[in-house]
Amino acid sequence: MRKFKVASLFAGAGGLDIGLELSNGFETIYANDIDKDACATFSKWSDAEVVCGNIKDIHERDIPDADIITGGFPCQGFSAAGPRKVLDERNTLYKELSRVIEAKQPLAFIGENVKGLLTLGNGEIMEAIKNDFSSKGYRLYYQLLNAADYEVPQDRYRVIMIGIREDIDIGFEFPKPTGRKSIKDILSDLPEPKPEDICHAPYSSRYMSRNRKRDWDEVSYTIPAMAKQVTLHPSSPDMIKLEKDLWKFGEGSTRRFSWQEAAAIQSFPKYIDFEGNLTSKYKQIGNAVPPKLAKIIGTELFNTLNKALERKKKKVVV
Repeated sequence: MRKFKVASLFAGAGGLDIGLELSNGFETIYANDIDKDACATFSKWSDAEVVCGNIKDIHERDIPDADIITGGFPCQGFSAAGPRKVLDERNTLYKELSRVIEAKQPLAFIGENVKGLLTLGNGEIMEAIKNDFSSKGYRLYYQLLNAADYEVPQDRYRVIMIGIREDIDIGFEFPKPTGRKSIKDILSDLPEPKPEDICHAPYSSRYMSRNRKRDWDEVSYTIPAMAKQVTLHPSSPDMIKLEKDLWKFGEGSTRRFSWQEAAAIQSFPKYIDFEGNLTSKYKQIGNAVPPKLAKIIGTELFNTLNKALERKKKKVVV
């Protein structure tokens, strides 16, 4: 069976790429990220060439040709929780993805970002992205998905973007929800973590401004990249609302998810070994695309591309 070759930009620890490879239709041959710990983590599970550095400093000729280019470009400027400035220079990093796509002309690309991307600047940023990729010869398909609908036990809304090169484009349909799993479904067989695997930082006023706990039979809140903002393990007592934007802990032992539990909720396979200190591990996990979601999207993309290439082949023969 053919495997499409993948070059991954803003790769992080490789959540997106792990999922694509688990779908059995893709092989990552190149990965880039600016975070040295994420690069080290990626290198431990993948045989891809991993280049650690700023994508702005990497020339297109130094990136191998690939069938698919992926890029979960940094999203700080798009986040609903952060500054939503149309001119925020961080929002232009998608252009680095566009630059490489224009040069390499892959069959398709995959991008992902937070849902704030859809409304930033009254939709102007999303429209600019569509026009940019269109000028490079790609039709862009995008949809807001919740990972919880795809067997990932957390509410995690992300905009998934699929670009198909126009000469092979036959359309793309995002996969329908495949079902839900609870925190208990995922964590019930994990051992009690060691104290050093849990963030014990003080709980800030920001942390205490809303409920941070869900029960065993529910899905988790979003796993964040900041260690001290990681939500509570379901064994913790319920939080009590005191007033608007002010909660307190109930009686009993309260703790955050360990990094291993956060990784499991993100749907990382157990064999992934994260490099770096505790803060770095939480960061890599929280920044990732859930591999389970990526696997499901990858299966759909694999089938779509094979149909598209077969159709193009028949047209050439005729």
